[in-house]
Amino acid sequence: FFFVGTFCISASIKTINRHTMDKSITLPPDEIFRNLENAKRFAIDIGGSLTKLAYYSTVQHKVAKVRSFDKATKEAASDKLYEISVQEEVTARLHFIKFENAYIETCLDFIKDHLVNTETKVIKATGGGAHKFKELIERKLGLKVDKEDEMTCLIKGCNFVLRNIPHEAFVYAKHADSEFRFQTTQPDIFPYLLVNIGSGVSIVKVESEDKFERIGGSSIGGGTFWGLGALLTKTKRFDELLQLASKGQHTSVDMLVKDIYGGSYGSLGLTGDLIASSFGKSATADKEFSKEDMAKSLLHMISNDIGQLACLYAKLHNLSRVYFGGFFIRGHPVTMHTITYSINFFTKGEVQALFLRHEGYLGAIGAFLKGAEEDNPNQYSWGENYAGSSGLMSVSPDMNPMQRARSGTFDMLEMDRLERQLVNLPLLQDPSSYIPDTMDLTEDALAREYWLYCFEEALDGVVKRAVASQPDMPEAAERAEKFRQKYRHKLQTLRHQPFAYGSLTVRSLLDTREHCLNEFNFPDPYSKIKQNENDIALKYYQKAVKSLEELSWEERQFALVRGVLAGNVFDWGAKAIWHLGLIYLFIFFSSERPWLVDSYDQWLERLRGPPHKCALFFVDNSGVDIILGVIPFVRELLSRGTEVVLASNSGPALNDVTNGELQILTERIAAMDPVIQAGLREDRLTLVQSGSSSPCLDLSRLDKVLAQVVRERQTDLVIIEGMGRAIHTNYYAMLSCESLKMAVIKNSWLADRLGGKLFSVVFKYEVPAGKPSQGSAAVTPS
Repeated sequence: FFFVGTFCISASIKTINRHTMDKSITLPPDEIFRNLENAKRFAIDIGGSLTKLAYYSTVQHKVAKVRSFDKATKEAASDKLYEISVQEEVTARLHFIKFENAYIETCLDFIKDHLVNTETKVIKATGGGAHKFKELIERKLGLKVDKEDEMTCLIKGCNFVLRNIPHEAFVYAKHADSEFRFQTTQPDIFPYLLVNIGSGVSIVKVESEDKFERIGGSSIGGGTFWGLGALLTKTKRFDELLQLASKGQHTSVDMLVKDIYGGSYGSLGLTGDLIASSFGKSATADKEFSKEDMAKSLLHMISNDIGQLACLYAKLHNLSRVYFGGFFIRGHPVTMHTITYSINFFTKGEVQALFLRHEGYLGAIGAFLKGAEEDNPNQYSWGENYAGSSGLMSVSPDMNPMQRARSGTFDMLEMDRLERQLVNLPLLQDPSSYIPDTMDLTEDALAREYWLYCFEEALDGVVKRAVASQPDMPEAAERAEKFRQKYRHKLQTLRHQPFAYGSLTVRSLLDTREHCLNEFNFPDPYSKIKQNENDIALKYYQKAVKSLEELSWEERQFALVRGVLAGNVFDWGAKAIWHLGLIYLFIFFSSERPWLVDSYDQWLERLRGPPHKCALFFVDNSGVDIILGVIPFVRELLSRGTEVVLASNSGPALNDVTNGELQILTERIAAMDPVIQAGLREDRLTLVQSGSSSPCLDLSRLDKVLAQVVRERQTDLVIIEGMGRAIHTNYYAMLSCESLKMAVIKNSWLADRLGGKLFSVVFKYEVPAGKPSQGSAAVTPS
């Protein structure tokens, strides 16, 4: 058996006695077959050598909730604005596990031993081995096997991962600084060409969720490579054959153009290094050829044939997206490189060879979806759970870390069902080219090492914060230690395999940490800090508004901007700044302009013109930020006649304000501010959750309700504040309407990277190209 891709057993293990095999998979259920006791539905995809198991389970975990105190009760004696509670919640999770067919009996025994749910009666099965192992599965698990069409399952699985997993598809570039270049999630995944390379090759044109057609194929595929390779090298194992190929020199066996013509064939545009005849030298050379060289030649021959065939079909059907999958691929770098080279050669770079991080699970996912159609799994959005997924891993345990970092395969995948459907922000200028993250740490080695070091250094503090957030739970320290070990392991993996979960970014590092915290039932370690900061900031609100109203119009606009920027400094529970008091809030950013990025003059000029129809404001931190920075700014927009939509996190992350907290805060503020009260009453101020539980912001995965509100309100201004949302992400995001990005850079290394220094200000007001400015110097509001 395997353990998260770090242990591989050869076929010779079949001769080991049953007792030893049982010991080989005596693993904690929460490490491999997680939540098995709550499994509700199974599906299985059995190929020639690997079995992929899929199952749906319910997961019970803790969530943080807030609610206002009932003023009629004694609880009202507390100075706290709201109470915090931790509740149990049940959510849905999909599990996908891969193991070798040699251990299918032992694994089925393991599943049966830990399967306590007796409601499951049927297991959906697909793949060539579904018939072969049908009797075994039914006998071992006591479930009826219902076989599903292999190609239908494959397409359903492919559609599912392309829709739900950002950075699922990638281009492989062997000699680039970053071999894995991940593609952004496309808003419309159709049409595409899927080239599935199993024993043979099937080429499928996919036009919609349920419309696809096998338009071609070939009998020369993975089985050909394996079969001929075994005859040529006497090597029976597929992976060993690929290992031989990775060490070989095909030029010893193949006849090149220069071997025939002494150089290139210029009139036909053929370079001297091109293969003129696969295995051509073996017919004339009187010598023995190494196994490695023959394996490499064979791999090139079959890959080039498949690549040319794929290109011809792509051109014939006018398709630019071509995905490759199947047993032949399986994340092997040498295979992906040869196919990529072939595609580039035959299309002159017009078509890219795309591979999938989870292509090994497509059939199992599709089979599961076929069995779950009555539950409409496609009506939900799903998200990869980084805490339970192994990601791209090495196929060779004996490789050193640097070599392992340039290899890959797939072992475990977990996906959580999200509470709401996620869609693109309708105001993205070009959703197909939108990239949320400012910096790709997969490609930037210096930045990667810096941020990995930062997250490792911060780990002790996070552990302490987690324990402190649950003082009444004696076992919190033990759970926090498990969190530390798991997250540290993830960081170590990412140091050697930065591409494990797609492009490595500050956002993915933060999200992985949140997933790991939730895994060990720490849903909101900053809940009490947020509560305290909100309570304190509220006491200053009326004084802040009164001070602003005493200013002239132009002075007030600048004070409002400084208020948002100053409030944004109060991050990660920065209590040390509180003693400076309210005056600090408005003078901290009175430093001389220009700021690092300074569009304030253009913004002020725009404010002299007609009001915006509706502003969408993505908010950031609790406390000073939202109460003394954002709300006064929103108050001014409302006073100008602009409707405002406040978008806040659906779930907790760091000390960011959540939608539940913001609802309570806004109600309290409305009770002492007639402008906010009127905004709520007249439906000109709307609070909507973003669909995110991250300190960063992905505008391609937002709550569908928020997208509908944006359309209905004819939103013409988007405001994004905070380092996570406006610097780490969306710094370069292009929108189809006016946008304003405000942040203070609270990290000296990042400030230096952007050409500034600690506490540099970014005030970035942008108008889409071709849109006339609405400002008018002749109009000055009173």
